[in-house]
Amino acid sequence: MALRHDLVNGIISLAIGVAITSYTADDDEFDRTELLLSVAVSSFLSGFFTSYFAE
Repeated sequence: MALRHDLVNGIISLAIGVAITSYTADDDEFDRTELLLSVAVSSFLSGFFTSYFAE
C-alpha cells in the first residue's frame, strides 16, 4: 500500500512540473522535448522519494 502512495505522489509531481514548465517555457532557448523529459524525470523522482523517505 505504501508503494502505491509513493507512486501517486510521484505522478502528481510529474504532472504539475510538466504542466508548469510546458506553459512557461520559451521555444528559443532549449529543445522543448528534452526540457520536458528532464523535468518529468526529476519531478517524478522528487515526488516519489520525498514521499518514500518521509515515513
